[in-house]
Amino acid sequence: MPRLKSLRARLILLVALAITPMAAMTVLTGVREREHAIDVARENLQRVANLAAANEAQSLEGARQILRDLSSIPDLLDNQEDCSVLLSDILSKNTDYVNFGLIQMNGDVTCSAVTSVGLVNLGDRPHFRRAIAERRFIASNYVFGRVIGKHTVNLTYPVIKNGTVRAVLFAALDLVELDKFVLDVQLSPGSMLWTVDANGTIISRRPDPVGWFGKPIAPHLRQAVTARPNVPVLLTDADGVERLYAFARVGKRDISDYTVIIGIPYDEIVAAATRDQLIAIVGLAATITLALLAAWFGGDILIVRRVQTLARTANRIATGSLDTRTGLRYEDEEIGALARSLDEMAQALQKKELERDTAAASLQAADRRKDEFLAMLAHELRNPLAPISSGAQVLKMAHADNPAIARTAEIIARQVEHMTRLIDDLLDVSRVTRGLVKLNRQPLDLRTVVEDAVEQAYPLFKSKRQQLELDIPHAAMGINADHKRMVQVVANLLNNAAKYTQEYGHIRVQLERDGEQVRLVVADDGIGMTPELVARVFELFTQAERTSDRSQGGLGLGLALARTLVTLHGGTLRAESAGLDQGSAFTVELPYEEPPAQPGGVGSTPAPGAKAARPGRLRCLVVDDNVDAAQTLALFLEAAGHVVHVAFRAAEALELGRRHAPQLCFLDIGLPDTDGNELARQLRVLPQTAHAQLVAVTGYGRKEDQEKSIAAGFDQYFVKPMDTAKLVQLLAALKPDEVH
Repeated sequence: MPRLKSLRARLILLVALAITPMAAMTVLTGVREREHAIDVARENLQRVANLAAANEAQSLEGARQILRDLSSIPDLLDNQEDCSVLLSDILSKNTDYVNFGLIQMNGDVTCSAVTSVGLVNLGDRPHFRRAIAERRFIASNYVFGRVIGKHTVNLTYPVIKNGTVRAVLFAALDLVELDKFVLDVQLSPGSMLWTVDANGTIISRRPDPVGWFGKPIAPHLRQAVTARPNVPVLLTDADGVERLYAFARVGKRDISDYTVIIGIPYDEIVAAATRDQLIAIVGLAATITLALLAAWFGGDILIVRRVQTLARTANRIATGSLDTRTGLRYEDEEIGALARSLDEMAQALQKKELERDTAAASLQAADRRKDEFLAMLAHELRNPLAPISSGAQVLKMAHADNPAIARTAEIIARQVEHMTRLIDDLLDVSRVTRGLVKLNRQPLDLRTVVEDAVEQAYPLFKSKRQQLELDIPHAAMGINADHKRMVQVVANLLNNAAKYTQEYGHIRVQLERDGEQVRLVVADDGIGMTPELVARVFELFTQAERTSDRSQGGLGLGLALARTLVTLHGGTLRAESAGLDQGSAFTVELPYEEPPAQPGGVGSTPAPGAKAARPGRLRCLVVDDNVDAAQTLALFLEAAGHVVHVAFRAAEALELGRRHAPQLCFLDIGLPDTDGNELARQLRVLPQTAHAQLVAVTGYGRKEDQEKSIAAGFDQYFVKPMDTAKLVQLLAALKPDEVH
């Protein structure tokens, strides 16, 4: 017997061995019952096909109802994160589907129940374009999901707002689940059931559904589906078997273009009426014997062992062993071609894995360089601000009797403070987006947070002569939060209200408790916002239109940072506006917690002695390679009545330390000859400066930089430009007789 090289030839051999006895026995049956059996079979077959089509139509109708309900949700298009959470919840409750999503008009999938690695665009999908053009539910042809990696059909429904299609919803129906809707259709052995789309592609099949998904049906079946006869027809398949086929549309035309096809072997239909028991037993025995022989000798030797080898190789590749190969000979037949393709695929994957690892390492390095750049940028921006700020304070102190100079100094200090806030916001946003912010949460009274924030923002209200109204209850408003970060949130909201409210405008802060929530509302009668701006006001770098009467600058980071910090606290922040020139309102809601005990109460008078005493005369050492920064700080200290020595290098600082035994040392970290942290360690070793107060003055504001400096021996850490109020407090707290 010649060796069979073709997989198709091997399969035909096995089928022929099993079918030959049945065909021989069928010839012996009588003719009288044959036609009657065929008529009954046609009627029953068409009824079964209609039943299967009705079952599948019911599943599609259910999907249409789900999508219709989703399209009616008012804010489905507003927030991508909320939309994805909603669709994930719906997906968890509808196990027949593998994904739900929202397609924008440009084809981008901006909302999906299943997270994708990158941006997915479905603008090339016909069902997406049809849903927009026909403004109705569309059941797509076969689709292999780009994100989920499964055989599906996409069921789409347009989202229509004010008579216009704004987006398209889709539900990806797993074809394995679609196949379950025809499981109750009882088929005899040798029978076949297909569901095909408008292109003749298989989306459901029995038996062996998974192996046939996405494949086209045979040409003669495709031609019959196009004609769609009213009664079953007899056709001969590629395997040589004549089958009686019935066709039924799945639902009405507005549901789908799918067709259910059921084929029953012709021999099986006529055999029931003609064969007798003896022939049936003989035929069955012969069929079983030949089938076993074929499965044992032919299937095991010719197909099973080689396919098992391919399967084991594929499994090892799937587990990450990309250096695995099949080891099969590449013969001129289908399995050999498959082995070659599998080996080539493993080789390609191995190469791509190496490229991916290289790319990932590059991305990590780029991210690290970006962080280093931001830190260096802040340092370099703060360095020139430090002498400007100190110089302004010196001018103010030295010329307090000259209104023009004092006013100019106040302007300079205010603008330096504004630029410092911009730098801090930029670094804060960088840390928050990378998940590096750690909250120091503790029981707080939100009233004290509001008071501290108002104190920060009050100069801006005063400069624009705005009226601030506080509606704060007497009862404590307890929350569990990071005090510094919550003050930052409220201060950002107050600054935003002041910035976008005209002179003599009104700003109202209302604080109340609503059940288990504490609500803070910051409202103004300023320029207001359009609906489009309200929808994106919390995005990074978003700002209202600049106008000639609004000189306050900004990077558009404050609101984005505020919302992120509120979310980290488990709360919400939303914006509202009735329109342009009708004001705006921002509402913060946080979980209520039992307030901390406050013996003095909000706004209580400080304890006696809380005020800092007037500082005495101190010996100070200023070390900074930035000449302007060093000299302006020295001028400030001298104006306050202290003795100051200045050094621009670490070596000079050590010499001045030995000679003058300073009691208070201000050290820059980024010195050219020796790192400021190392200088601090050396000063701690000198007897003259072992007990001096060491203050770090630097442009590096990261937490890790501060921790490193404190560990090196610093007592205080100031970020440039120095907070002069904090500096005055430090000077007031130190007494010459207490600093050795």
